[in-house]
Amino acid sequence: MNLPLIDLYETDFYAWTQKQAELLRQRHLNHLDIENLIEEIESLGKQQQQELISRLSILIGHLLKWEYQPINRSRSWIRTIREQRKQVTKIIKENPSLKPILDEAIKEAYSDGIDLAIEETGLGFRSFPSEIPYTWEQIENQNFYPGLLNDSDRDLLELYGIGNE
Repeated sequence: MNLPLIDLYETDFYAWTQKQAELLRQRHLNHLDIENLIEEIESLGKQQQQELISRLSILIGHLLKWEYQPINRSRSWIRTIREQRKQVTKIIKENPSLKPILDEAIKEAYSDGIDLAIEETGLGFRSFPSEIPYTWEQIENQNFYPGLLNDSDRDLLELYGIGNE
């Protein structure tokens, strides 16, 4: 298949990516599809930012559920909180240039986190604070679980080696 690169980009994206990689390896820079490469590279960066916001949304939503619906606290909520914290940490470790936008990402994620908490708890919008009640340090802290804990909660957290601060 010897389609021009622009046609290949439109008709067979995978083949286009392989051709671009081949041209780069061979240092045939003057044959690259520069405009589409720029677009795709920018898109990759945006995907990392969106992945961070998505993970933060789920994490914040579960922290809200944990705090505002204590009667339903469960192992699955702990597992979800732990997994999202791991993934957020991994994204930031692999993309340290996302650190300066953390405050903005957390604010954006909070809105989606509230929606998740509303959907899964049945509580109304007004049940949750209008501003995010957690700091970045709390959000990323493996031992932070908001709200008052009873003995059952402590036992549940202890199963996962979590000591609430």
